[in-house]
Amino acid sequence: MAAKNSSKRKNEILQALALMLEKDPGERITTAKLAKQVGVSEAALYRHFPSKARMFEGLIEFTEEAIFSRMNIIAKEQSALNLQCQQTLSLILTFASRNPGICRLLTGEALSGEHERLRGRISQLFNRVETHLKQLFRQYEVAVKGRYSPDAGSRANLLIATVEGRIQQYVRTDFSQSPLASWDSQWQLLEPITVLSA
Repeated sequence: MAAKNSSKRKNEILQALALMLEKDPGERITTAKLAKQVGVSEAALYRHFPSKARMFEGLIEFTEEAIFSRMNIIAKEQSALNLQCQQTLSLILTFASRNPGICRLLTGEALSGEHERLRGRISQLFNRVETHLKQLFRQYEVAVKGRYSPDAGSRANLLIATVEGRIQQYVRTDFSQSPLASWDSQWQLLEPITVLSA
């Protein structure tokens, strides 16, 4: 029962942190402010997380789990490369639109002055998505016995740069410009990237 209560409290702390990241853009979050938001003492926060960096890591881990578990499902359910790419990017943009506070982590904007390890975790997250896209392109090359020009890596990089840019716009506009705005029509411009010319 104690473990269940501890897990519940951890989730409450992470939800409060995400909400503060959303509601107070540009403001540095202190453990004192977070404790007040949760309705506990700072000492109680530290019983669940040894540091503020670990709280941020908890949000990053939540993001990784949400994105990568669903990406694996898309890879199993979809065989067409264009649909795999489109659904993977849409997944990330949908997650971003539903979690504006976490977007401040994804852009690094909320990590100013925080532990450098956190920036590395965010970089690693986007690198994993890019590697996944690159693998999809390379598997397609093998399947059709062809080669992309420009290469698969350049195409995967352009797709992930587009996603990162849309998340950055979302943060820059204080969450008024959804990362999903005009996404379907813009995907039509990006979809030719998935085509391998004979």
